[in-house]
Amino acid sequence: MKYKDFETLRSNQEFKKVYNNKKSFANKNLIMYISENGTDTKRLGVSVSKKVGNSIVRHRLARLIREAFRLSTDCIPDGYDYVVVARASLKDKGFFETKESMIHLLKLHKLYKQN
Repeated sequence: MKYKDFETLRSNQEFKKVYNNKKSFANKNLIMYISENGTDTKRLGVSVSKKVGNSIVRHRLARLIREAFRLSTDCIPDGYDYVVVARASLKDKGFFETKESMIHLLKLHKLYKQN
């Protein structure tokens, strides 16, 4: 498997396009927004607010979210943009809780296909 099977959302316009689509689900740790992108790739954007913690905590959470997405990429369909917003409750959690929260949200969106 390649290291990275997805692209990243970078510009504010790309994030706003996904937010304005208004397809979102949330649990106690994460909020996930989804929008079709009309391509054959999946793109991930991660947002961690300053309310969550200092820069060390925010970067750690962003890395955990990206890694959970990367390891689940075989079960996630192409053609969508995903924006994942971390909540403050996630800062005390580890990788497995992060991955479980992400899989839970993907299942709510009916976009998680188990192998």
